[in-house]
Amino acid sequence: MRIRFLFGLLLASYFITTGCRVVNQATPSDFPLLMADIRIRDPFIWVDKKEGLYYLYAQMRNRREAPDAPQGVEVYSSRDLLHWSQPQPVLILPADFPDRRSVWAPEVHRYKGVFYLFVTLTSDRKISEYKNPLNGETLWKRGTYIFRSKSPTGPFSLIKEGPHTPADWMSLDGTLWVEAGRPWMVFCHEWAQTLDGTMDLVALSRDLSATAGQPVTLFKASDGSWVRNMQQIGFKRNGWVTDGPFIYKNKKGRLVMIWSSFGDQQYAIGQAVSPNGSINGPWVQSDQLLVSANGGHGMLFRDLHGQLQLAYHQPNTNGLERLHLVEVKENEAGMLELSPR
Repeated sequence: MRIRFLFGLLLASYFITTGCRVVNQATPSDFPLLMADIRIRDPFIWVDKKEGLYYLYAQMRNRREAPDAPQGVEVYSSRDLLHWSQPQPVLILPADFPDRRSVWAPEVHRYKGVFYLFVTLTSDRKISEYKNPLNGETLWKRGTYIFRSKSPTGPFSLIKEGPHTPADWMSLDGTLWVEAGRPWMVFCHEWAQTLDGTMDLVALSRDLSATAGQPVTLFKASDGSWVRNMQQIGFKRNGWVTDGPFIYKNKKGRLVMIWSSFGDQQYAIGQAVSPNGSINGPWVQSDQLLVSANGGHGMLFRDLHGQLQLAYHQPNTNGLERLHLVEVKENEAGMLELSPR
């Protein structure tokens, strides 16, 4: 009994001195993984306040890239953001699914009591047999698909044949935003096709099963003063990147969009603001980076204590990517900045 008591004191001391919060005591057998054990790009966390759980979504081949490995999306769960369960599949793409060359950036949103999985899928098919004359890139069919489920753990089912992004665009990283009851999708028109990547917006139908109208461009990558063409920072590839949009409404009622590109210190997270609070903008770029060095594709969530957190992957190095979490606050201007550790 005395040994158990001392162990409990040591454990409590560890969480106090490291600044970690505990929601519920995690059973090691249920949550055997630490963040260091999980390779993940483009992390996305959905918080189940009722059950006291965090759900972390990842593409399945983050773990195993063999050609015969299942292709789809899986989820890890946690009660404390420190210890995680083994992954379980929420979407497995069948072998004859036309667009399963790669799976990127899964994220799950609850909308009208239903869960929607937004995920970027790339095809073995091409938009054109000719390479892009602007930069020599191959034009693969790539776009954001939307799947639906009654549960955050799936299974998710396709709600529309084909992507919600234009069929002849290389598009990625679609995310949901609901404004005055109307759903919208913000997504990226990829630099590989446009040279200067753009951030675009399209209205969705009320049940998210289709788009409503044509996409409009909110801004282009080079509008960010911090953004560099990849060739400027040592890459062979030629283009200005838009990646990973996520929308947040600040206390002033303005919208802040965090998004990723390449700056002087490689992959980074910047932010733009819509001063009038409308998803349609106009969007003004900030010089203030959230993450400046070799990490990106972030999203924001409030933990079970109400603290705003930024989740992103770092480093941006194939095979070494891990989830990073850091507390975020608003400054006096309403822009986001990392809280001192």
